Amino acid sequence: MLEVCRREGGFIVTGHANYAEYGKDIVCSAVSALLQTFIASVEEFTEDQLTTELTAGYAAVFYKNLSESAEILLDSFFLGVSMIANEYPKYVKMTRRGSHEKLRQNSAGVEH
Repeated sequence: MLEVCRREGGFIVTGHANYAEYGKDIVCSAVSALLQTFIASVEEFTEDQLTTELTAGYAAVFYKNLSESAEILLDSFFLGVSMIANEYPKYVKMTRRGSHEKLRQNSAGVEH
């Protein structure tokens, strides 16, 4: 299952949808396209700075004080993921955690 965990100051995407075999998984591809478009759009159309870590099966995106334009892009990302999760609930899950909670340690042991 692919999980998108939102928290104040960022979000983490973990896992794989496993809807279909690698290269044919439309669910994973859809979430990946939304993620890549969000990152590229913030970088291209705003002055906001994102901190990202992208590896196979893991993406972390963190930010501070987003502009109104970046907030709209972020809302659009989460709207798209929500629509996919509603259509494919066995394969995509959205969660929200408080900023005080540990989400995950990356491969370097840094807590997000």
